[in-house]
Amino acid sequence: MAVLELRHLRYLLAVAEHGNFTRAAEELHISQPTLSQQIKQLERTLGVQLLDRTGRTVRLTDAGAVYTDHARRALRDLAAAERAVHDVQDLSRGYLRLGVTPTFTAYLIGPLTAELHTRHPGVSLTLAEMTQDRIEAALLADDLDLGIAFAGPHLPGVAATALFTETLSLVTGAPRAQATPKPLPVRALKDEQLALLSGDFATRGHIDAYFARHRAAPRIAVEANSIQALTEIVQRTPLATVLPDAITHDHPHLTPVPLDPPLPTRTVTLLHREGAYRSAATRAFTELTHDLVRTRGYTRPL
Repeated sequence: MAVLELRHLRYLLAVAEHGNFTRAAEELHISQPTLSQQIKQLERTLGVQLLDRTGRTVRLTDAGAVYTDHARRALRDLAAAERAVHDVQDLSRGYLRLGVTPTFTAYLIGPLTAELHTRHPGVSLTLAEMTQDRIEAALLADDLDLGIAFAGPHLPGVAATALFTETLSLVTGAPRAQATPKPLPVRALKDEQLALLSGDFATRGHIDAYFARHRAAPRIAVEANSIQALTEIVQRTPLATVLPDAITHDHPHLTPVPLDPPLPTRTVTLLHREGAYRSAATRAFTELTHDLVRTRGYTRPL
C-alpha cells in the first residue's frame, strides 16, 4: 500500500480549489501528469474516488468533499503545531498576523505598532486591512491570529473581547475652540454638504442609518474610500465629514462637533478563534492593546 503523505492532501486541496488539474499544477509548480498520478495514488490508498473528472470542471465526489474538509483542518492544526514549536516565550523573536477593519488604520494601528516595536522589537507583524466578515473567516481558517473590529454578532467559533467604545462626531476643518462646541441638531444638516466614506465601509452604513432614522438628508458632495483623503478634504474645503472622535485627537486642525441626538456608539473588540493556540506574541499584543486603550483614555465599554 502506498504511504499517505502531506503533499497528497495539499495536491487534492489545490485541485478542489481550482476545479482544474492544469491550474492546480501551475500553482504547485509540478507537472500535470505528476499531479494526476499523485491524486490517483491517494485514491488507491483510501480505496475511494475523491474527484469526478467527467465534467468540464473537476469536482469533488461526496467522499471527496468529506475528506477535504478533514484535510483542511488537519493541515491547519499542523501549521498551528509548527508555530507552537517555534514559539519563543521570551519574545526575542516571534510572528503575529493581525487583521483590522479600515477605520482603525487611521488612529489605532500606528500607536499599537509603535508600542509593539518598542516592547518587543524581535516580533514581526503582518497587518491586513479587510472587512469584518473576511477577518472572521480568516481567523477560523487560521490565516490570522487576532482581529480588531466591532462587537457582533460573530461567526460561530469567533470570540470577542471588548476594548473600548468608539464615538462618532461631525468633523470640520474650522479652528478648534477652547471649549467643546455645542451639540448641533441633526436636522440642521439638511442643507449642508458632506464628504463621507464610501459605501464599502461599515462606518458609512452606520452613518446612513443614523441620518435615515432622524430624517436628515445632507447632500453628499464627496465620497472617498480613504480616511486620509477625507481629512485632507475637510481641512482644505468648507465640507464637513463624520469620523470617529479618536481620529481628531491626533489631528489638531480637525474639530469634532457633537450632534444632537448623538450618533450611536460602537464597541471595538479584539477577535480570536476559540480554542486557537495563543502564541507568546499573541498574548503580548493582547496585553499591550489593553494597556494602550487605558493610556489613551478611550471610553471603556459598559
